[in-house]
Amino acid sequence: MTATTTARLAATPTRTARQPSDRLRAWATRAPLLPALVFMIVVTQLPFVATLVISFFDWNALYPKARHFTGVDNYHEVLTDADLRHSVWTTILLTVAVVLASLVLGLLLALLLDRKFRGRGFVRTLLIAPFLVVPVAAALLWKHVLYNPEYGLLNGLLHYVGGPQPDWISNTPLLAVEASLVWQWTPFMMLILLAGLQSRDHQQIEAAKVDGASDWQVFRYLTLPHLRRYLELGALLGSIYIVQNFDAVFTITSGGLGTANLPYTVYQSFYQAHENGLASAAGVLVVIGSIIIATFALRVVSSLFREEASRA
Repeated sequence: MTATTTARLAATPTRTARQPSDRLRAWATRAPLLPALVFMIVVTQLPFVATLVISFFDWNALYPKARHFTGVDNYHEVLTDADLRHSVWTTILLTVAVVLASLVLGLLLALLLDRKFRGRGFVRTLLIAPFLVVPVAAALLWKHVLYNPEYGLLNGLLHYVGGPQPDWISNTPLLAVEASLVWQWTPFMMLILLAGLQSRDHQQIEAAKVDGASDWQVFRYLTLPHLRRYLELGALLGSIYIVQNFDAVFTITSGGLGTANLPYTVYQSFYQAHENGLASAAGVLVVIGSIIIATFALRVVSSLFREEASRA
């Protein structure tokens, strides 16, 4: 037996002994995460699987014994029924309007807060406050404090200047819902875009100004391209929330006057019409739409992290 063979035989027990210890160390590292993983599966995945199964049945809660398997008929009805199609269109319109308005206003506020002035921290705190308000409380605030035709603040200001006294919710219901959501989501967009503004290369901006570039040219050719990823991230994250929004529609208009979006229609089908199968199909479509948007959002976040890592 050569010295090399002897060395190999001596090393074999050591390697074998190391493998169990490595596995135990790996399990000891992952074990604290197991309760959270089990909790997440029980709370989120199992109910979704149950909802997916129910969506393939004609299941009315008032007639539980009459339920039967219908395949994709519920999904076909969601996509072809006039009222449900209108709720899908309302969801798209509400999402696009709120996200675009919030991004524009958030960009303007971020550009303002990027400048140094006295009291900037206090102003920033005030501007962030709407995002911290509970959604139902924010909707109630707009419905009673601002929109009320008798004692609302908007009509009070119009009365002071001798203007008309409209019923805001009855005359412009969808705009009333959109305004409350824009007020609440503009601070979120502002924070994302402000982070983007503060990560710019200020030496590049100073060099452009030395070369004679105007403020508009700096914004158009340097700032806006730099903010593209942050704008995409804000649009995607805002869309995920607005697509699933229920609080503002339920609180301000109760889904009436053409403001019923898909989440409200799910609520209406489940709790009022007791159509469990139809409501489950609509809910699954909302989840699929949210997952698609979230996938793009995660890609944008990863690209942002890669860009920051490359700069470092």
